[in-house]
Amino acid sequence: MSLRDVEFPVAVPPEDVSVLVVGAGPVGLSAAVELAGRGVDVAVVDAAVRATLVRAGAMGHSPRVVEHFRRWGVLQRVREAWTFPPEWNRGIRVVTSLVGHDLGSRQVRGFGERGARRHSLHPPIRRPQTALQQVFLDHLGERGVTVAGGWFVEALRDTGDAVETTVVSRASGATRVIRSAYVIGADGGSSTVRHLAGIHREGDHAEEKMFRLVVRTGDVFERGAAPPSGTNIVLNQRASGFLAAISPREWRVYAGPYPLDADPPERELLATARAAFGFDLDLEIASCTTYYQATRIAATFRKGRVLLAGDAAHVRTPGGNLGEGFGDVVNLGWKLAAVLSGHAADALLDSYDHERRPHNWRVADHALDRARRGRERLAEIRRAGVPDDADTSAAAEARREQIRGLLAAERGEAPGVLFDERYDASGVLWYEDGQLTGEPPWDPDRYEDDPRPGHRAPDGYVDPWGDTLYDRIGNDLALLVLTADRSVEHAFVAAAAERALPFTVVHLTDEAARRVYGTGNVLVRPDQHVAWRGTALPAAGAGAVLDRVLGHAAPAIPALSKGATHDLALR
Repeated sequence: MSLRDVEFPVAVPPEDVSVLVVGAGPVGLSAAVELAGRGVDVAVVDAAVRATLVRAGAMGHSPRVVEHFRRWGVLQRVREAWTFPPEWNRGIRVVTSLVGHDLGSRQVRGFGERGARRHSLHPPIRRPQTALQQVFLDHLGERGVTVAGGWFVEALRDTGDAVETTVVSRASGATRVIRSAYVIGADGGSSTVRHLAGIHREGDHAEEKMFRLVVRTGDVFERGAAPPSGTNIVLNQRASGFLAAISPREWRVYAGPYPLDADPPERELLATARAAFGFDLDLEIASCTTYYQATRIAATFRKGRVLLAGDAAHVRTPGGNLGEGFGDVVNLGWKLAAVLSGHAADALLDSYDHERRPHNWRVADHALDRARRGRERLAEIRRAGVPDDADTSAAAEARREQIRGLLAAERGEAPGVLFDERYDASGVLWYEDGQLTGEPPWDPDRYEDDPRPGHRAPDGYVDPWGDTLYDRIGNDLALLVLTADRSVEHAFVAAAAERALPFTVVHLTDEAARRVYGTGNVLVRPDQHVAWRGTALPAAGAGAVLDRVLGHAAPAIPALSKGATHDLALR
């Protein structure tokens, strides 16, 4: 067993808990972190007893995800959770092979660079899923949260006032019924919770499949004089896609596409892996999993007291999927906590589906389109040929320069995907007059900081000692005051006190902040999305705004079909 495998605790689930999370993957454990941080009684069960490094999925985590790590109080632990030498982190190199020719590079920063990132104060980070799971488990253990491995869900019954979940111990066969106010299904793409809740999925099935391999290399890179690049995108006549280290001797590499019924022999898969490295080396396959370039999204993310998050709610073409899962958790967590504390109406939970599902359709459509364009570009390049690494002739270099030009024409990061989590079909947001018809359409390749309701509140430093706006907002509803007129502030503070609602006020005197937010007052939700803004309160007053944001007086939003959701997503 790898030293980086994660053992789930041996524990017995409680009989009663406010929220039961099914699934101890990164999304399920982060849901427990989010809820425990808000004082919610939460427990986690998982059918498995461990998570293995060689089955690691997504490794790259966007600046938006790092913002969540910081608020959860786990960022430094995540940074320290290395599974391969940190000297291997050299940005994302685009190469003909690990030891071949450079075709481009991304995210390379020099030692002396001091410039701030444009839309986030945090750079992205790369860590395997098991590293995140161990950090989350340690964090939860310190807070006394029960995480029980080896318990699978056998039955689920929503009684109207609670959910009764029957779980069975793999070790002893013992059966236990857990009663909870809510259940979060975070148990992956084949989610048992989703099936038992009777929630179907929408979207198209794949027409072919890919293989994600983890190969072991021996100590070849530990004996080398120079450290290898740990993250690469390879493109040659045989191999394409990521070649990424997950430990000193284990690397992730891709093979395919293949027909759905294909069963390629091991020697063929290993030949593809060796082509990615670019030299002959001893390899063995430690793990081989299939994945698909397809979209399957649950018809609803909420059914009664059962809610879905992560892959249980949405599966799409790979590329940053954990970001959407963590986004689900952050959107849902504060709402569950508010409902359980009595501050919010149960109807607030409907907005989780209304907000997250259109966002996931947007991102899924983009990912599928990008994958199709990538296949077409790869076929075009291979038709003309990728020169062998050993060919250093002028003609070969001229061909490589043509390939660089083709690749340079493609956009790298998609800032709209990273930051534009706009919510434009929600009954708990106080949209501005004409906002939804006048906004520019969602664009995966474009993003500008946008302080209008439904958008992520722009972050920034707010004092000389390094506190950020998000640090000041913390876990509560917050009013940003950017004006000397404090009448709106006093009204909100009084309305919040009347409702015994935790409420934060942040005064921003920086002219740059005033220019970004463009108004005197901005109400920001605990998930860092703008709920309302204005120089003056609406006629109904501050209490009416809070009541809408907390689901007490939300306009009715009809159930969204796939087609309606899709239309909103493309808007």
